[in-house]
Amino acid sequence: MFLIKSQTRAQAIALMEWREAAELVSSRWQTYLEAEPEGRAFAFASYLSALDAEEAAATGMSAVVSQAAA
Repeated sequence: MFLIKSQTRAQAIALMEWREAAELVSSRWQTYLEAEPEGRAFAFASYLSALDAEEAAATGMSAVVSQAAA
């Protein structure tokens, strides 16, 4: 029973982390679109960084779900 609750909690945390990362991607993209020409390079780099973080969160979520399925 404890293992199931622990896995469910881990899945919920991983999903929350992925959602937050995905929201950051959206926010950073909007910032890039609204950036003045002199700030676009930094805004785009910030967007790419957010994409990397979202990918890491998705990978983490996948690992948690795969572990629960095993």
